[in-house]
Amino acid sequence: MGVLEAHLRARRDSGSKLLVAYITAGARSDWLELLLGVSQAGVDGIEVGIPFSDPVMDGPVIQEACTRALGCATTLQGILAELETVNLGVPLIAMSYYNPILALGLAETAHGMVKSHLAGSIIPDLSLEETKPWHKVAHFLGIDTVLLVAPSTPKQRVKLICDESSGFVYAVGVMGVTGERSSLAGEAVQVVEAIKSFTDTPVLVGVGVSDAAQAAQVCQVADGVVVGSAIMRRVLAGESINEIASFVAGIRQGIA
Repeated sequence: MGVLEAHLRARRDSGSKLLVAYITAGARSDWLELLLGVSQAGVDGIEVGIPFSDPVMDGPVIQEACTRALGCATTLQGILAELETVNLGVPLIAMSYYNPILALGLAETAHGMVKSHLAGSIIPDLSLEETKPWHKVAHFLGIDTVLLVAPSTPKQRVKLICDESSGFVYAVGVMGVTGERSSLAGEAVQVVEAIKSFTDTPVLVGVGVSDAAQAAQVCQVADGVVVGSAIMRRVLAGESINEIASFVAGIRQGIA
C-alpha cells in the first residue's frame, strides 16, 4: 500500500468522505498557485492532469485545457520539474495518457514522480492486460496505480480490476467522456456497488460530478468523489484562485 491509499483509507476510516480535485497542468500560467489554493480548500488529493493531444476519455472542457497547455509547450518532463518546487501537504496523482509516459520512459517517469511528490497515477487508456510493465516500476517506488471501472464492465472483470488497483478504485459515473451533467444516472450507484462487492479499497466516483449536491448524492454509496470539469470550466473562464478554491470548499462542506 502506497502513501496515497494509506492517506485515503485513514481519512475514510475516520468518518470523512473523500474529495479529489483535478487541475490540468499548464492550462494557466498560475497552475501551481491553483494547486496550492485547491489544496487548502479541504481536498484529500489532487489529480494533476498531464496534457495530451488526443485525450479520448475527456470532454470539451478538459480537451480545451489540454490544448491551451500544449500551446504553451507544456510537457510531462517540465511538469515534473515544476512540481519538485512545491509541497502541497496532500497526495498528488498524475492523470496521464500512456503516450507521454512511454515517450519519457517508464522508469524515468516513475522516478520523476517520486521527486515531484506524486503518490499515484491514473492512466485511462492503459488496459488491465497491459499494466504489468508500469505496475512493476511504479509499485517498486511506492506509487499507487488507480484503475477504472465503467458501468459496462462485466462483474468478473470488475474483480480483476479491483485486485490490481491501488490508491483507490475509480468508478466511472456515466458512460461517456468527462464533463458536467445536470444529473447523475443510477449507473453511478450500480458501479459503486459492484466494486464494493469485491474490495475494501476506497471507491471514488468521477466523470459527471458537477456540484456539491451531486457529490453528496454520490457519497451516499461511494467513499468520495473526483471533480474535474466543473473546476476546469472555472479555470478556463479566468476565475480567481480564491473563487475556484471557494467552489471546491463548497463541495467539501457538502459531503462532510
